[in-house]
Amino acid sequence: MAKSLEELQAIAKRVRREIVVMIGAAKSGHPGGSLSAVEILVDLYFDHMRIDPHNPKWPDRDRFILSKGHAAPVLYAVMAETGFTPIDQLNTLRQLGSIYQGHPDVRFIPSLEASTGSLGQGLSLAIGMGLAARLDGRAYRTYVMLGDGEIQEGQIWEAAMSAAFHKVDNIVAIVDYNGIQLDGFVKDIMEVAPLAEKWRAFGWHTLEIDGHDLPAIQKAFHEAEATKGKPTCIVAHTIKGKGVSFMENNPKFHGTAPTPDEVKLALQELQ
Repeated sequence: MAKSLEELQAIAKRVRREIVVMIGAAKSGHPGGSLSAVEILVDLYFDHMRIDPHNPKWPDRDRFILSKGHAAPVLYAVMAETGFTPIDQLNTLRQLGSIYQGHPDVRFIPSLEASTGSLGQGLSLAIGMGLAARLDGRAYRTYVMLGDGEIQEGQIWEAAMSAAFHKVDNIVAIVDYNGIQLDGFVKDIMEVAPLAEKWRAFGWHTLEIDGHDLPAIQKAFHEAEATKGKPTCIVAHTIKGKGVSFMENNPKFHGTAPTPDEVKLALQELQ
């Protein structure tokens, strides 16, 4: 399923358009943190993870957990582009009976690895999956995306200690470090910096990258896979609302849907 850099960039642009359109149609949702995570998820699903949309419960598949479940639109768009779910239903986001609920829900999409959205829990789930792979003698890897506001929660750091202590080297935590959470800028609410130093102090192999630079993302995932004896954390510096000028670094668009006029303007920018 590996794609060229140009193909990945084209998919990322389509995904951004799909995010804007589906949230606009729903009149609710979280565009900012969905747009900031696009390149990372596109690379995971189209370039790095061992997955099979025709056999979504293949025992040796790699796993992905979107711990920051409110960014479901980016996961839905990428899964639909990959072939796991119907692309023509994306605009039913948040509608009653839609498989595309406001947060990822395995009752509606069985190919998901977990229902998420209760923040702080995804890293613990990933550790469980990593330990299960070890016990079962399987080579699959588990990737979990965390929000920078989410990691203010204590359970994240308990899990970080546990993963390092048990040397769970088949998991990768990715922090979508866009600097904005629900109520404003992370630095004004509960500063998490210096972030890479914290993960290193907790015993993780830690990388810092530009989370929109596809070659840098690819290099980081390969380095994570080659790292043995400790888990890897990728601190991905991203831009909230990336790709849409009036959403970029704008706390308003953490959880506010674009108006019809704003959708049109965003789509013009994403041509």
